[in-house]
Amino acid sequence: MSSEVGFAELPRQVHKRAQKKGFEFTLMVVGESGLGKSTLVNSLFMTDLYADREIPTANERREQTVQLETSTVEIEEKGVRLRLTVVDTPGFGDAIDNDDCWESIIDYVDMQFDHYLRDESGLNRRNIVDNRIHSCLYFISPSGHGLKPLDIAVMKKLDDKVNIIPVIGKADMLTKQELQQLKKKILAEIRENGIRIYSGGETDEEENQDLKKCTPFAVVSSNQVLEVGGKKVRGRLYPWGVVEVENPKHSEFPQLRNILMRTHMQDLKEVTVGIHYENYRSGRLAKAGRPFGDVLQDPGSPPPANPTTPGTDDVASKLAEKEQELERMRMMMDMMRQQMQQQGGGGAQV
Repeated sequence: MSSEVGFAELPRQVHKRAQKKGFEFTLMVVGESGLGKSTLVNSLFMTDLYADREIPTANERREQTVQLETSTVEIEEKGVRLRLTVVDTPGFGDAIDNDDCWESIIDYVDMQFDHYLRDESGLNRRNIVDNRIHSCLYFISPSGHGLKPLDIAVMKKLDDKVNIIPVIGKADMLTKQELQQLKKKILAEIRENGIRIYSGGETDEEENQDLKKCTPFAVVSSNQVLEVGGKKVRGRLYPWGVVEVENPKHSEFPQLRNILMRTHMQDLKEVTVGIHYENYRSGRLAKAGRPFGDVLQDPGSPPPANPTTPGTDDVASKLAEKEQELERMRMMMDMMRQQMQQQGGGGAQV
């Protein structure tokens, strides 16, 4: 007689269902023009998401406002389908006056939370499309001396809404010694300003080693294929040699790709859902005057601000009405159950 019940097959069932349904992942890239954001995204996912993009002139950039561009592509690897959405921010930091240039980015992140909250409270919850931002690659200039005031301001606005992963673009501009000094300064300024960046969540400690060791990631990206030592590689050609994109000695691109795609993608999604989205949802419900649970936060992060003054909110009001209706139905069921018990008791006495 077999001693197995059969629930050990649950992981296989979950894997089969997930493989059939496919996965969704939304990545936002933020940073000044010319740091290689678009090239890095194309290198990460082996595709060309920006084939039709027009490069603005210097005069156009001077007065350009931040315009968010969304690109979605279906990728399949070994039978696993991924719906990848990349949100780019052309025009960020390019204007003469960059005051409040982050507002459209914040508004977009909040809008995706709001859309999901509305769909979640609707009738058709089986086919909700998740466009919430699961990770934000924030690009830092290698030619600066650490974080600029704009970098600090924007990351502080974003750190309670998205998982920030800082990236030093075009890192081949620096020597190894210069790069290490820049990394130390960036991390020190992040700590001094209380900026919360993605630190690995609940993944295995071994898998977090690359994340902790490499942050901020110093990357080199290129879509140009070159021949080096009889092998075809993607890299950048210089008079003195070739910088290979996927060579860990030349660039931390392989480590960044592993973090995003191989080891931490699910954790990035879970942190988005369990912390960032729940904080947003609690805040929206608080505005409607409804009781809500404690705002979730990362370990060691400062306590959340007091909720805002109650106001009107269509989504939260609909949720409140639905819960009131459910409460009335529960009370009616309790009353019917009591009546049936009383009738049953009376019959027994007769």
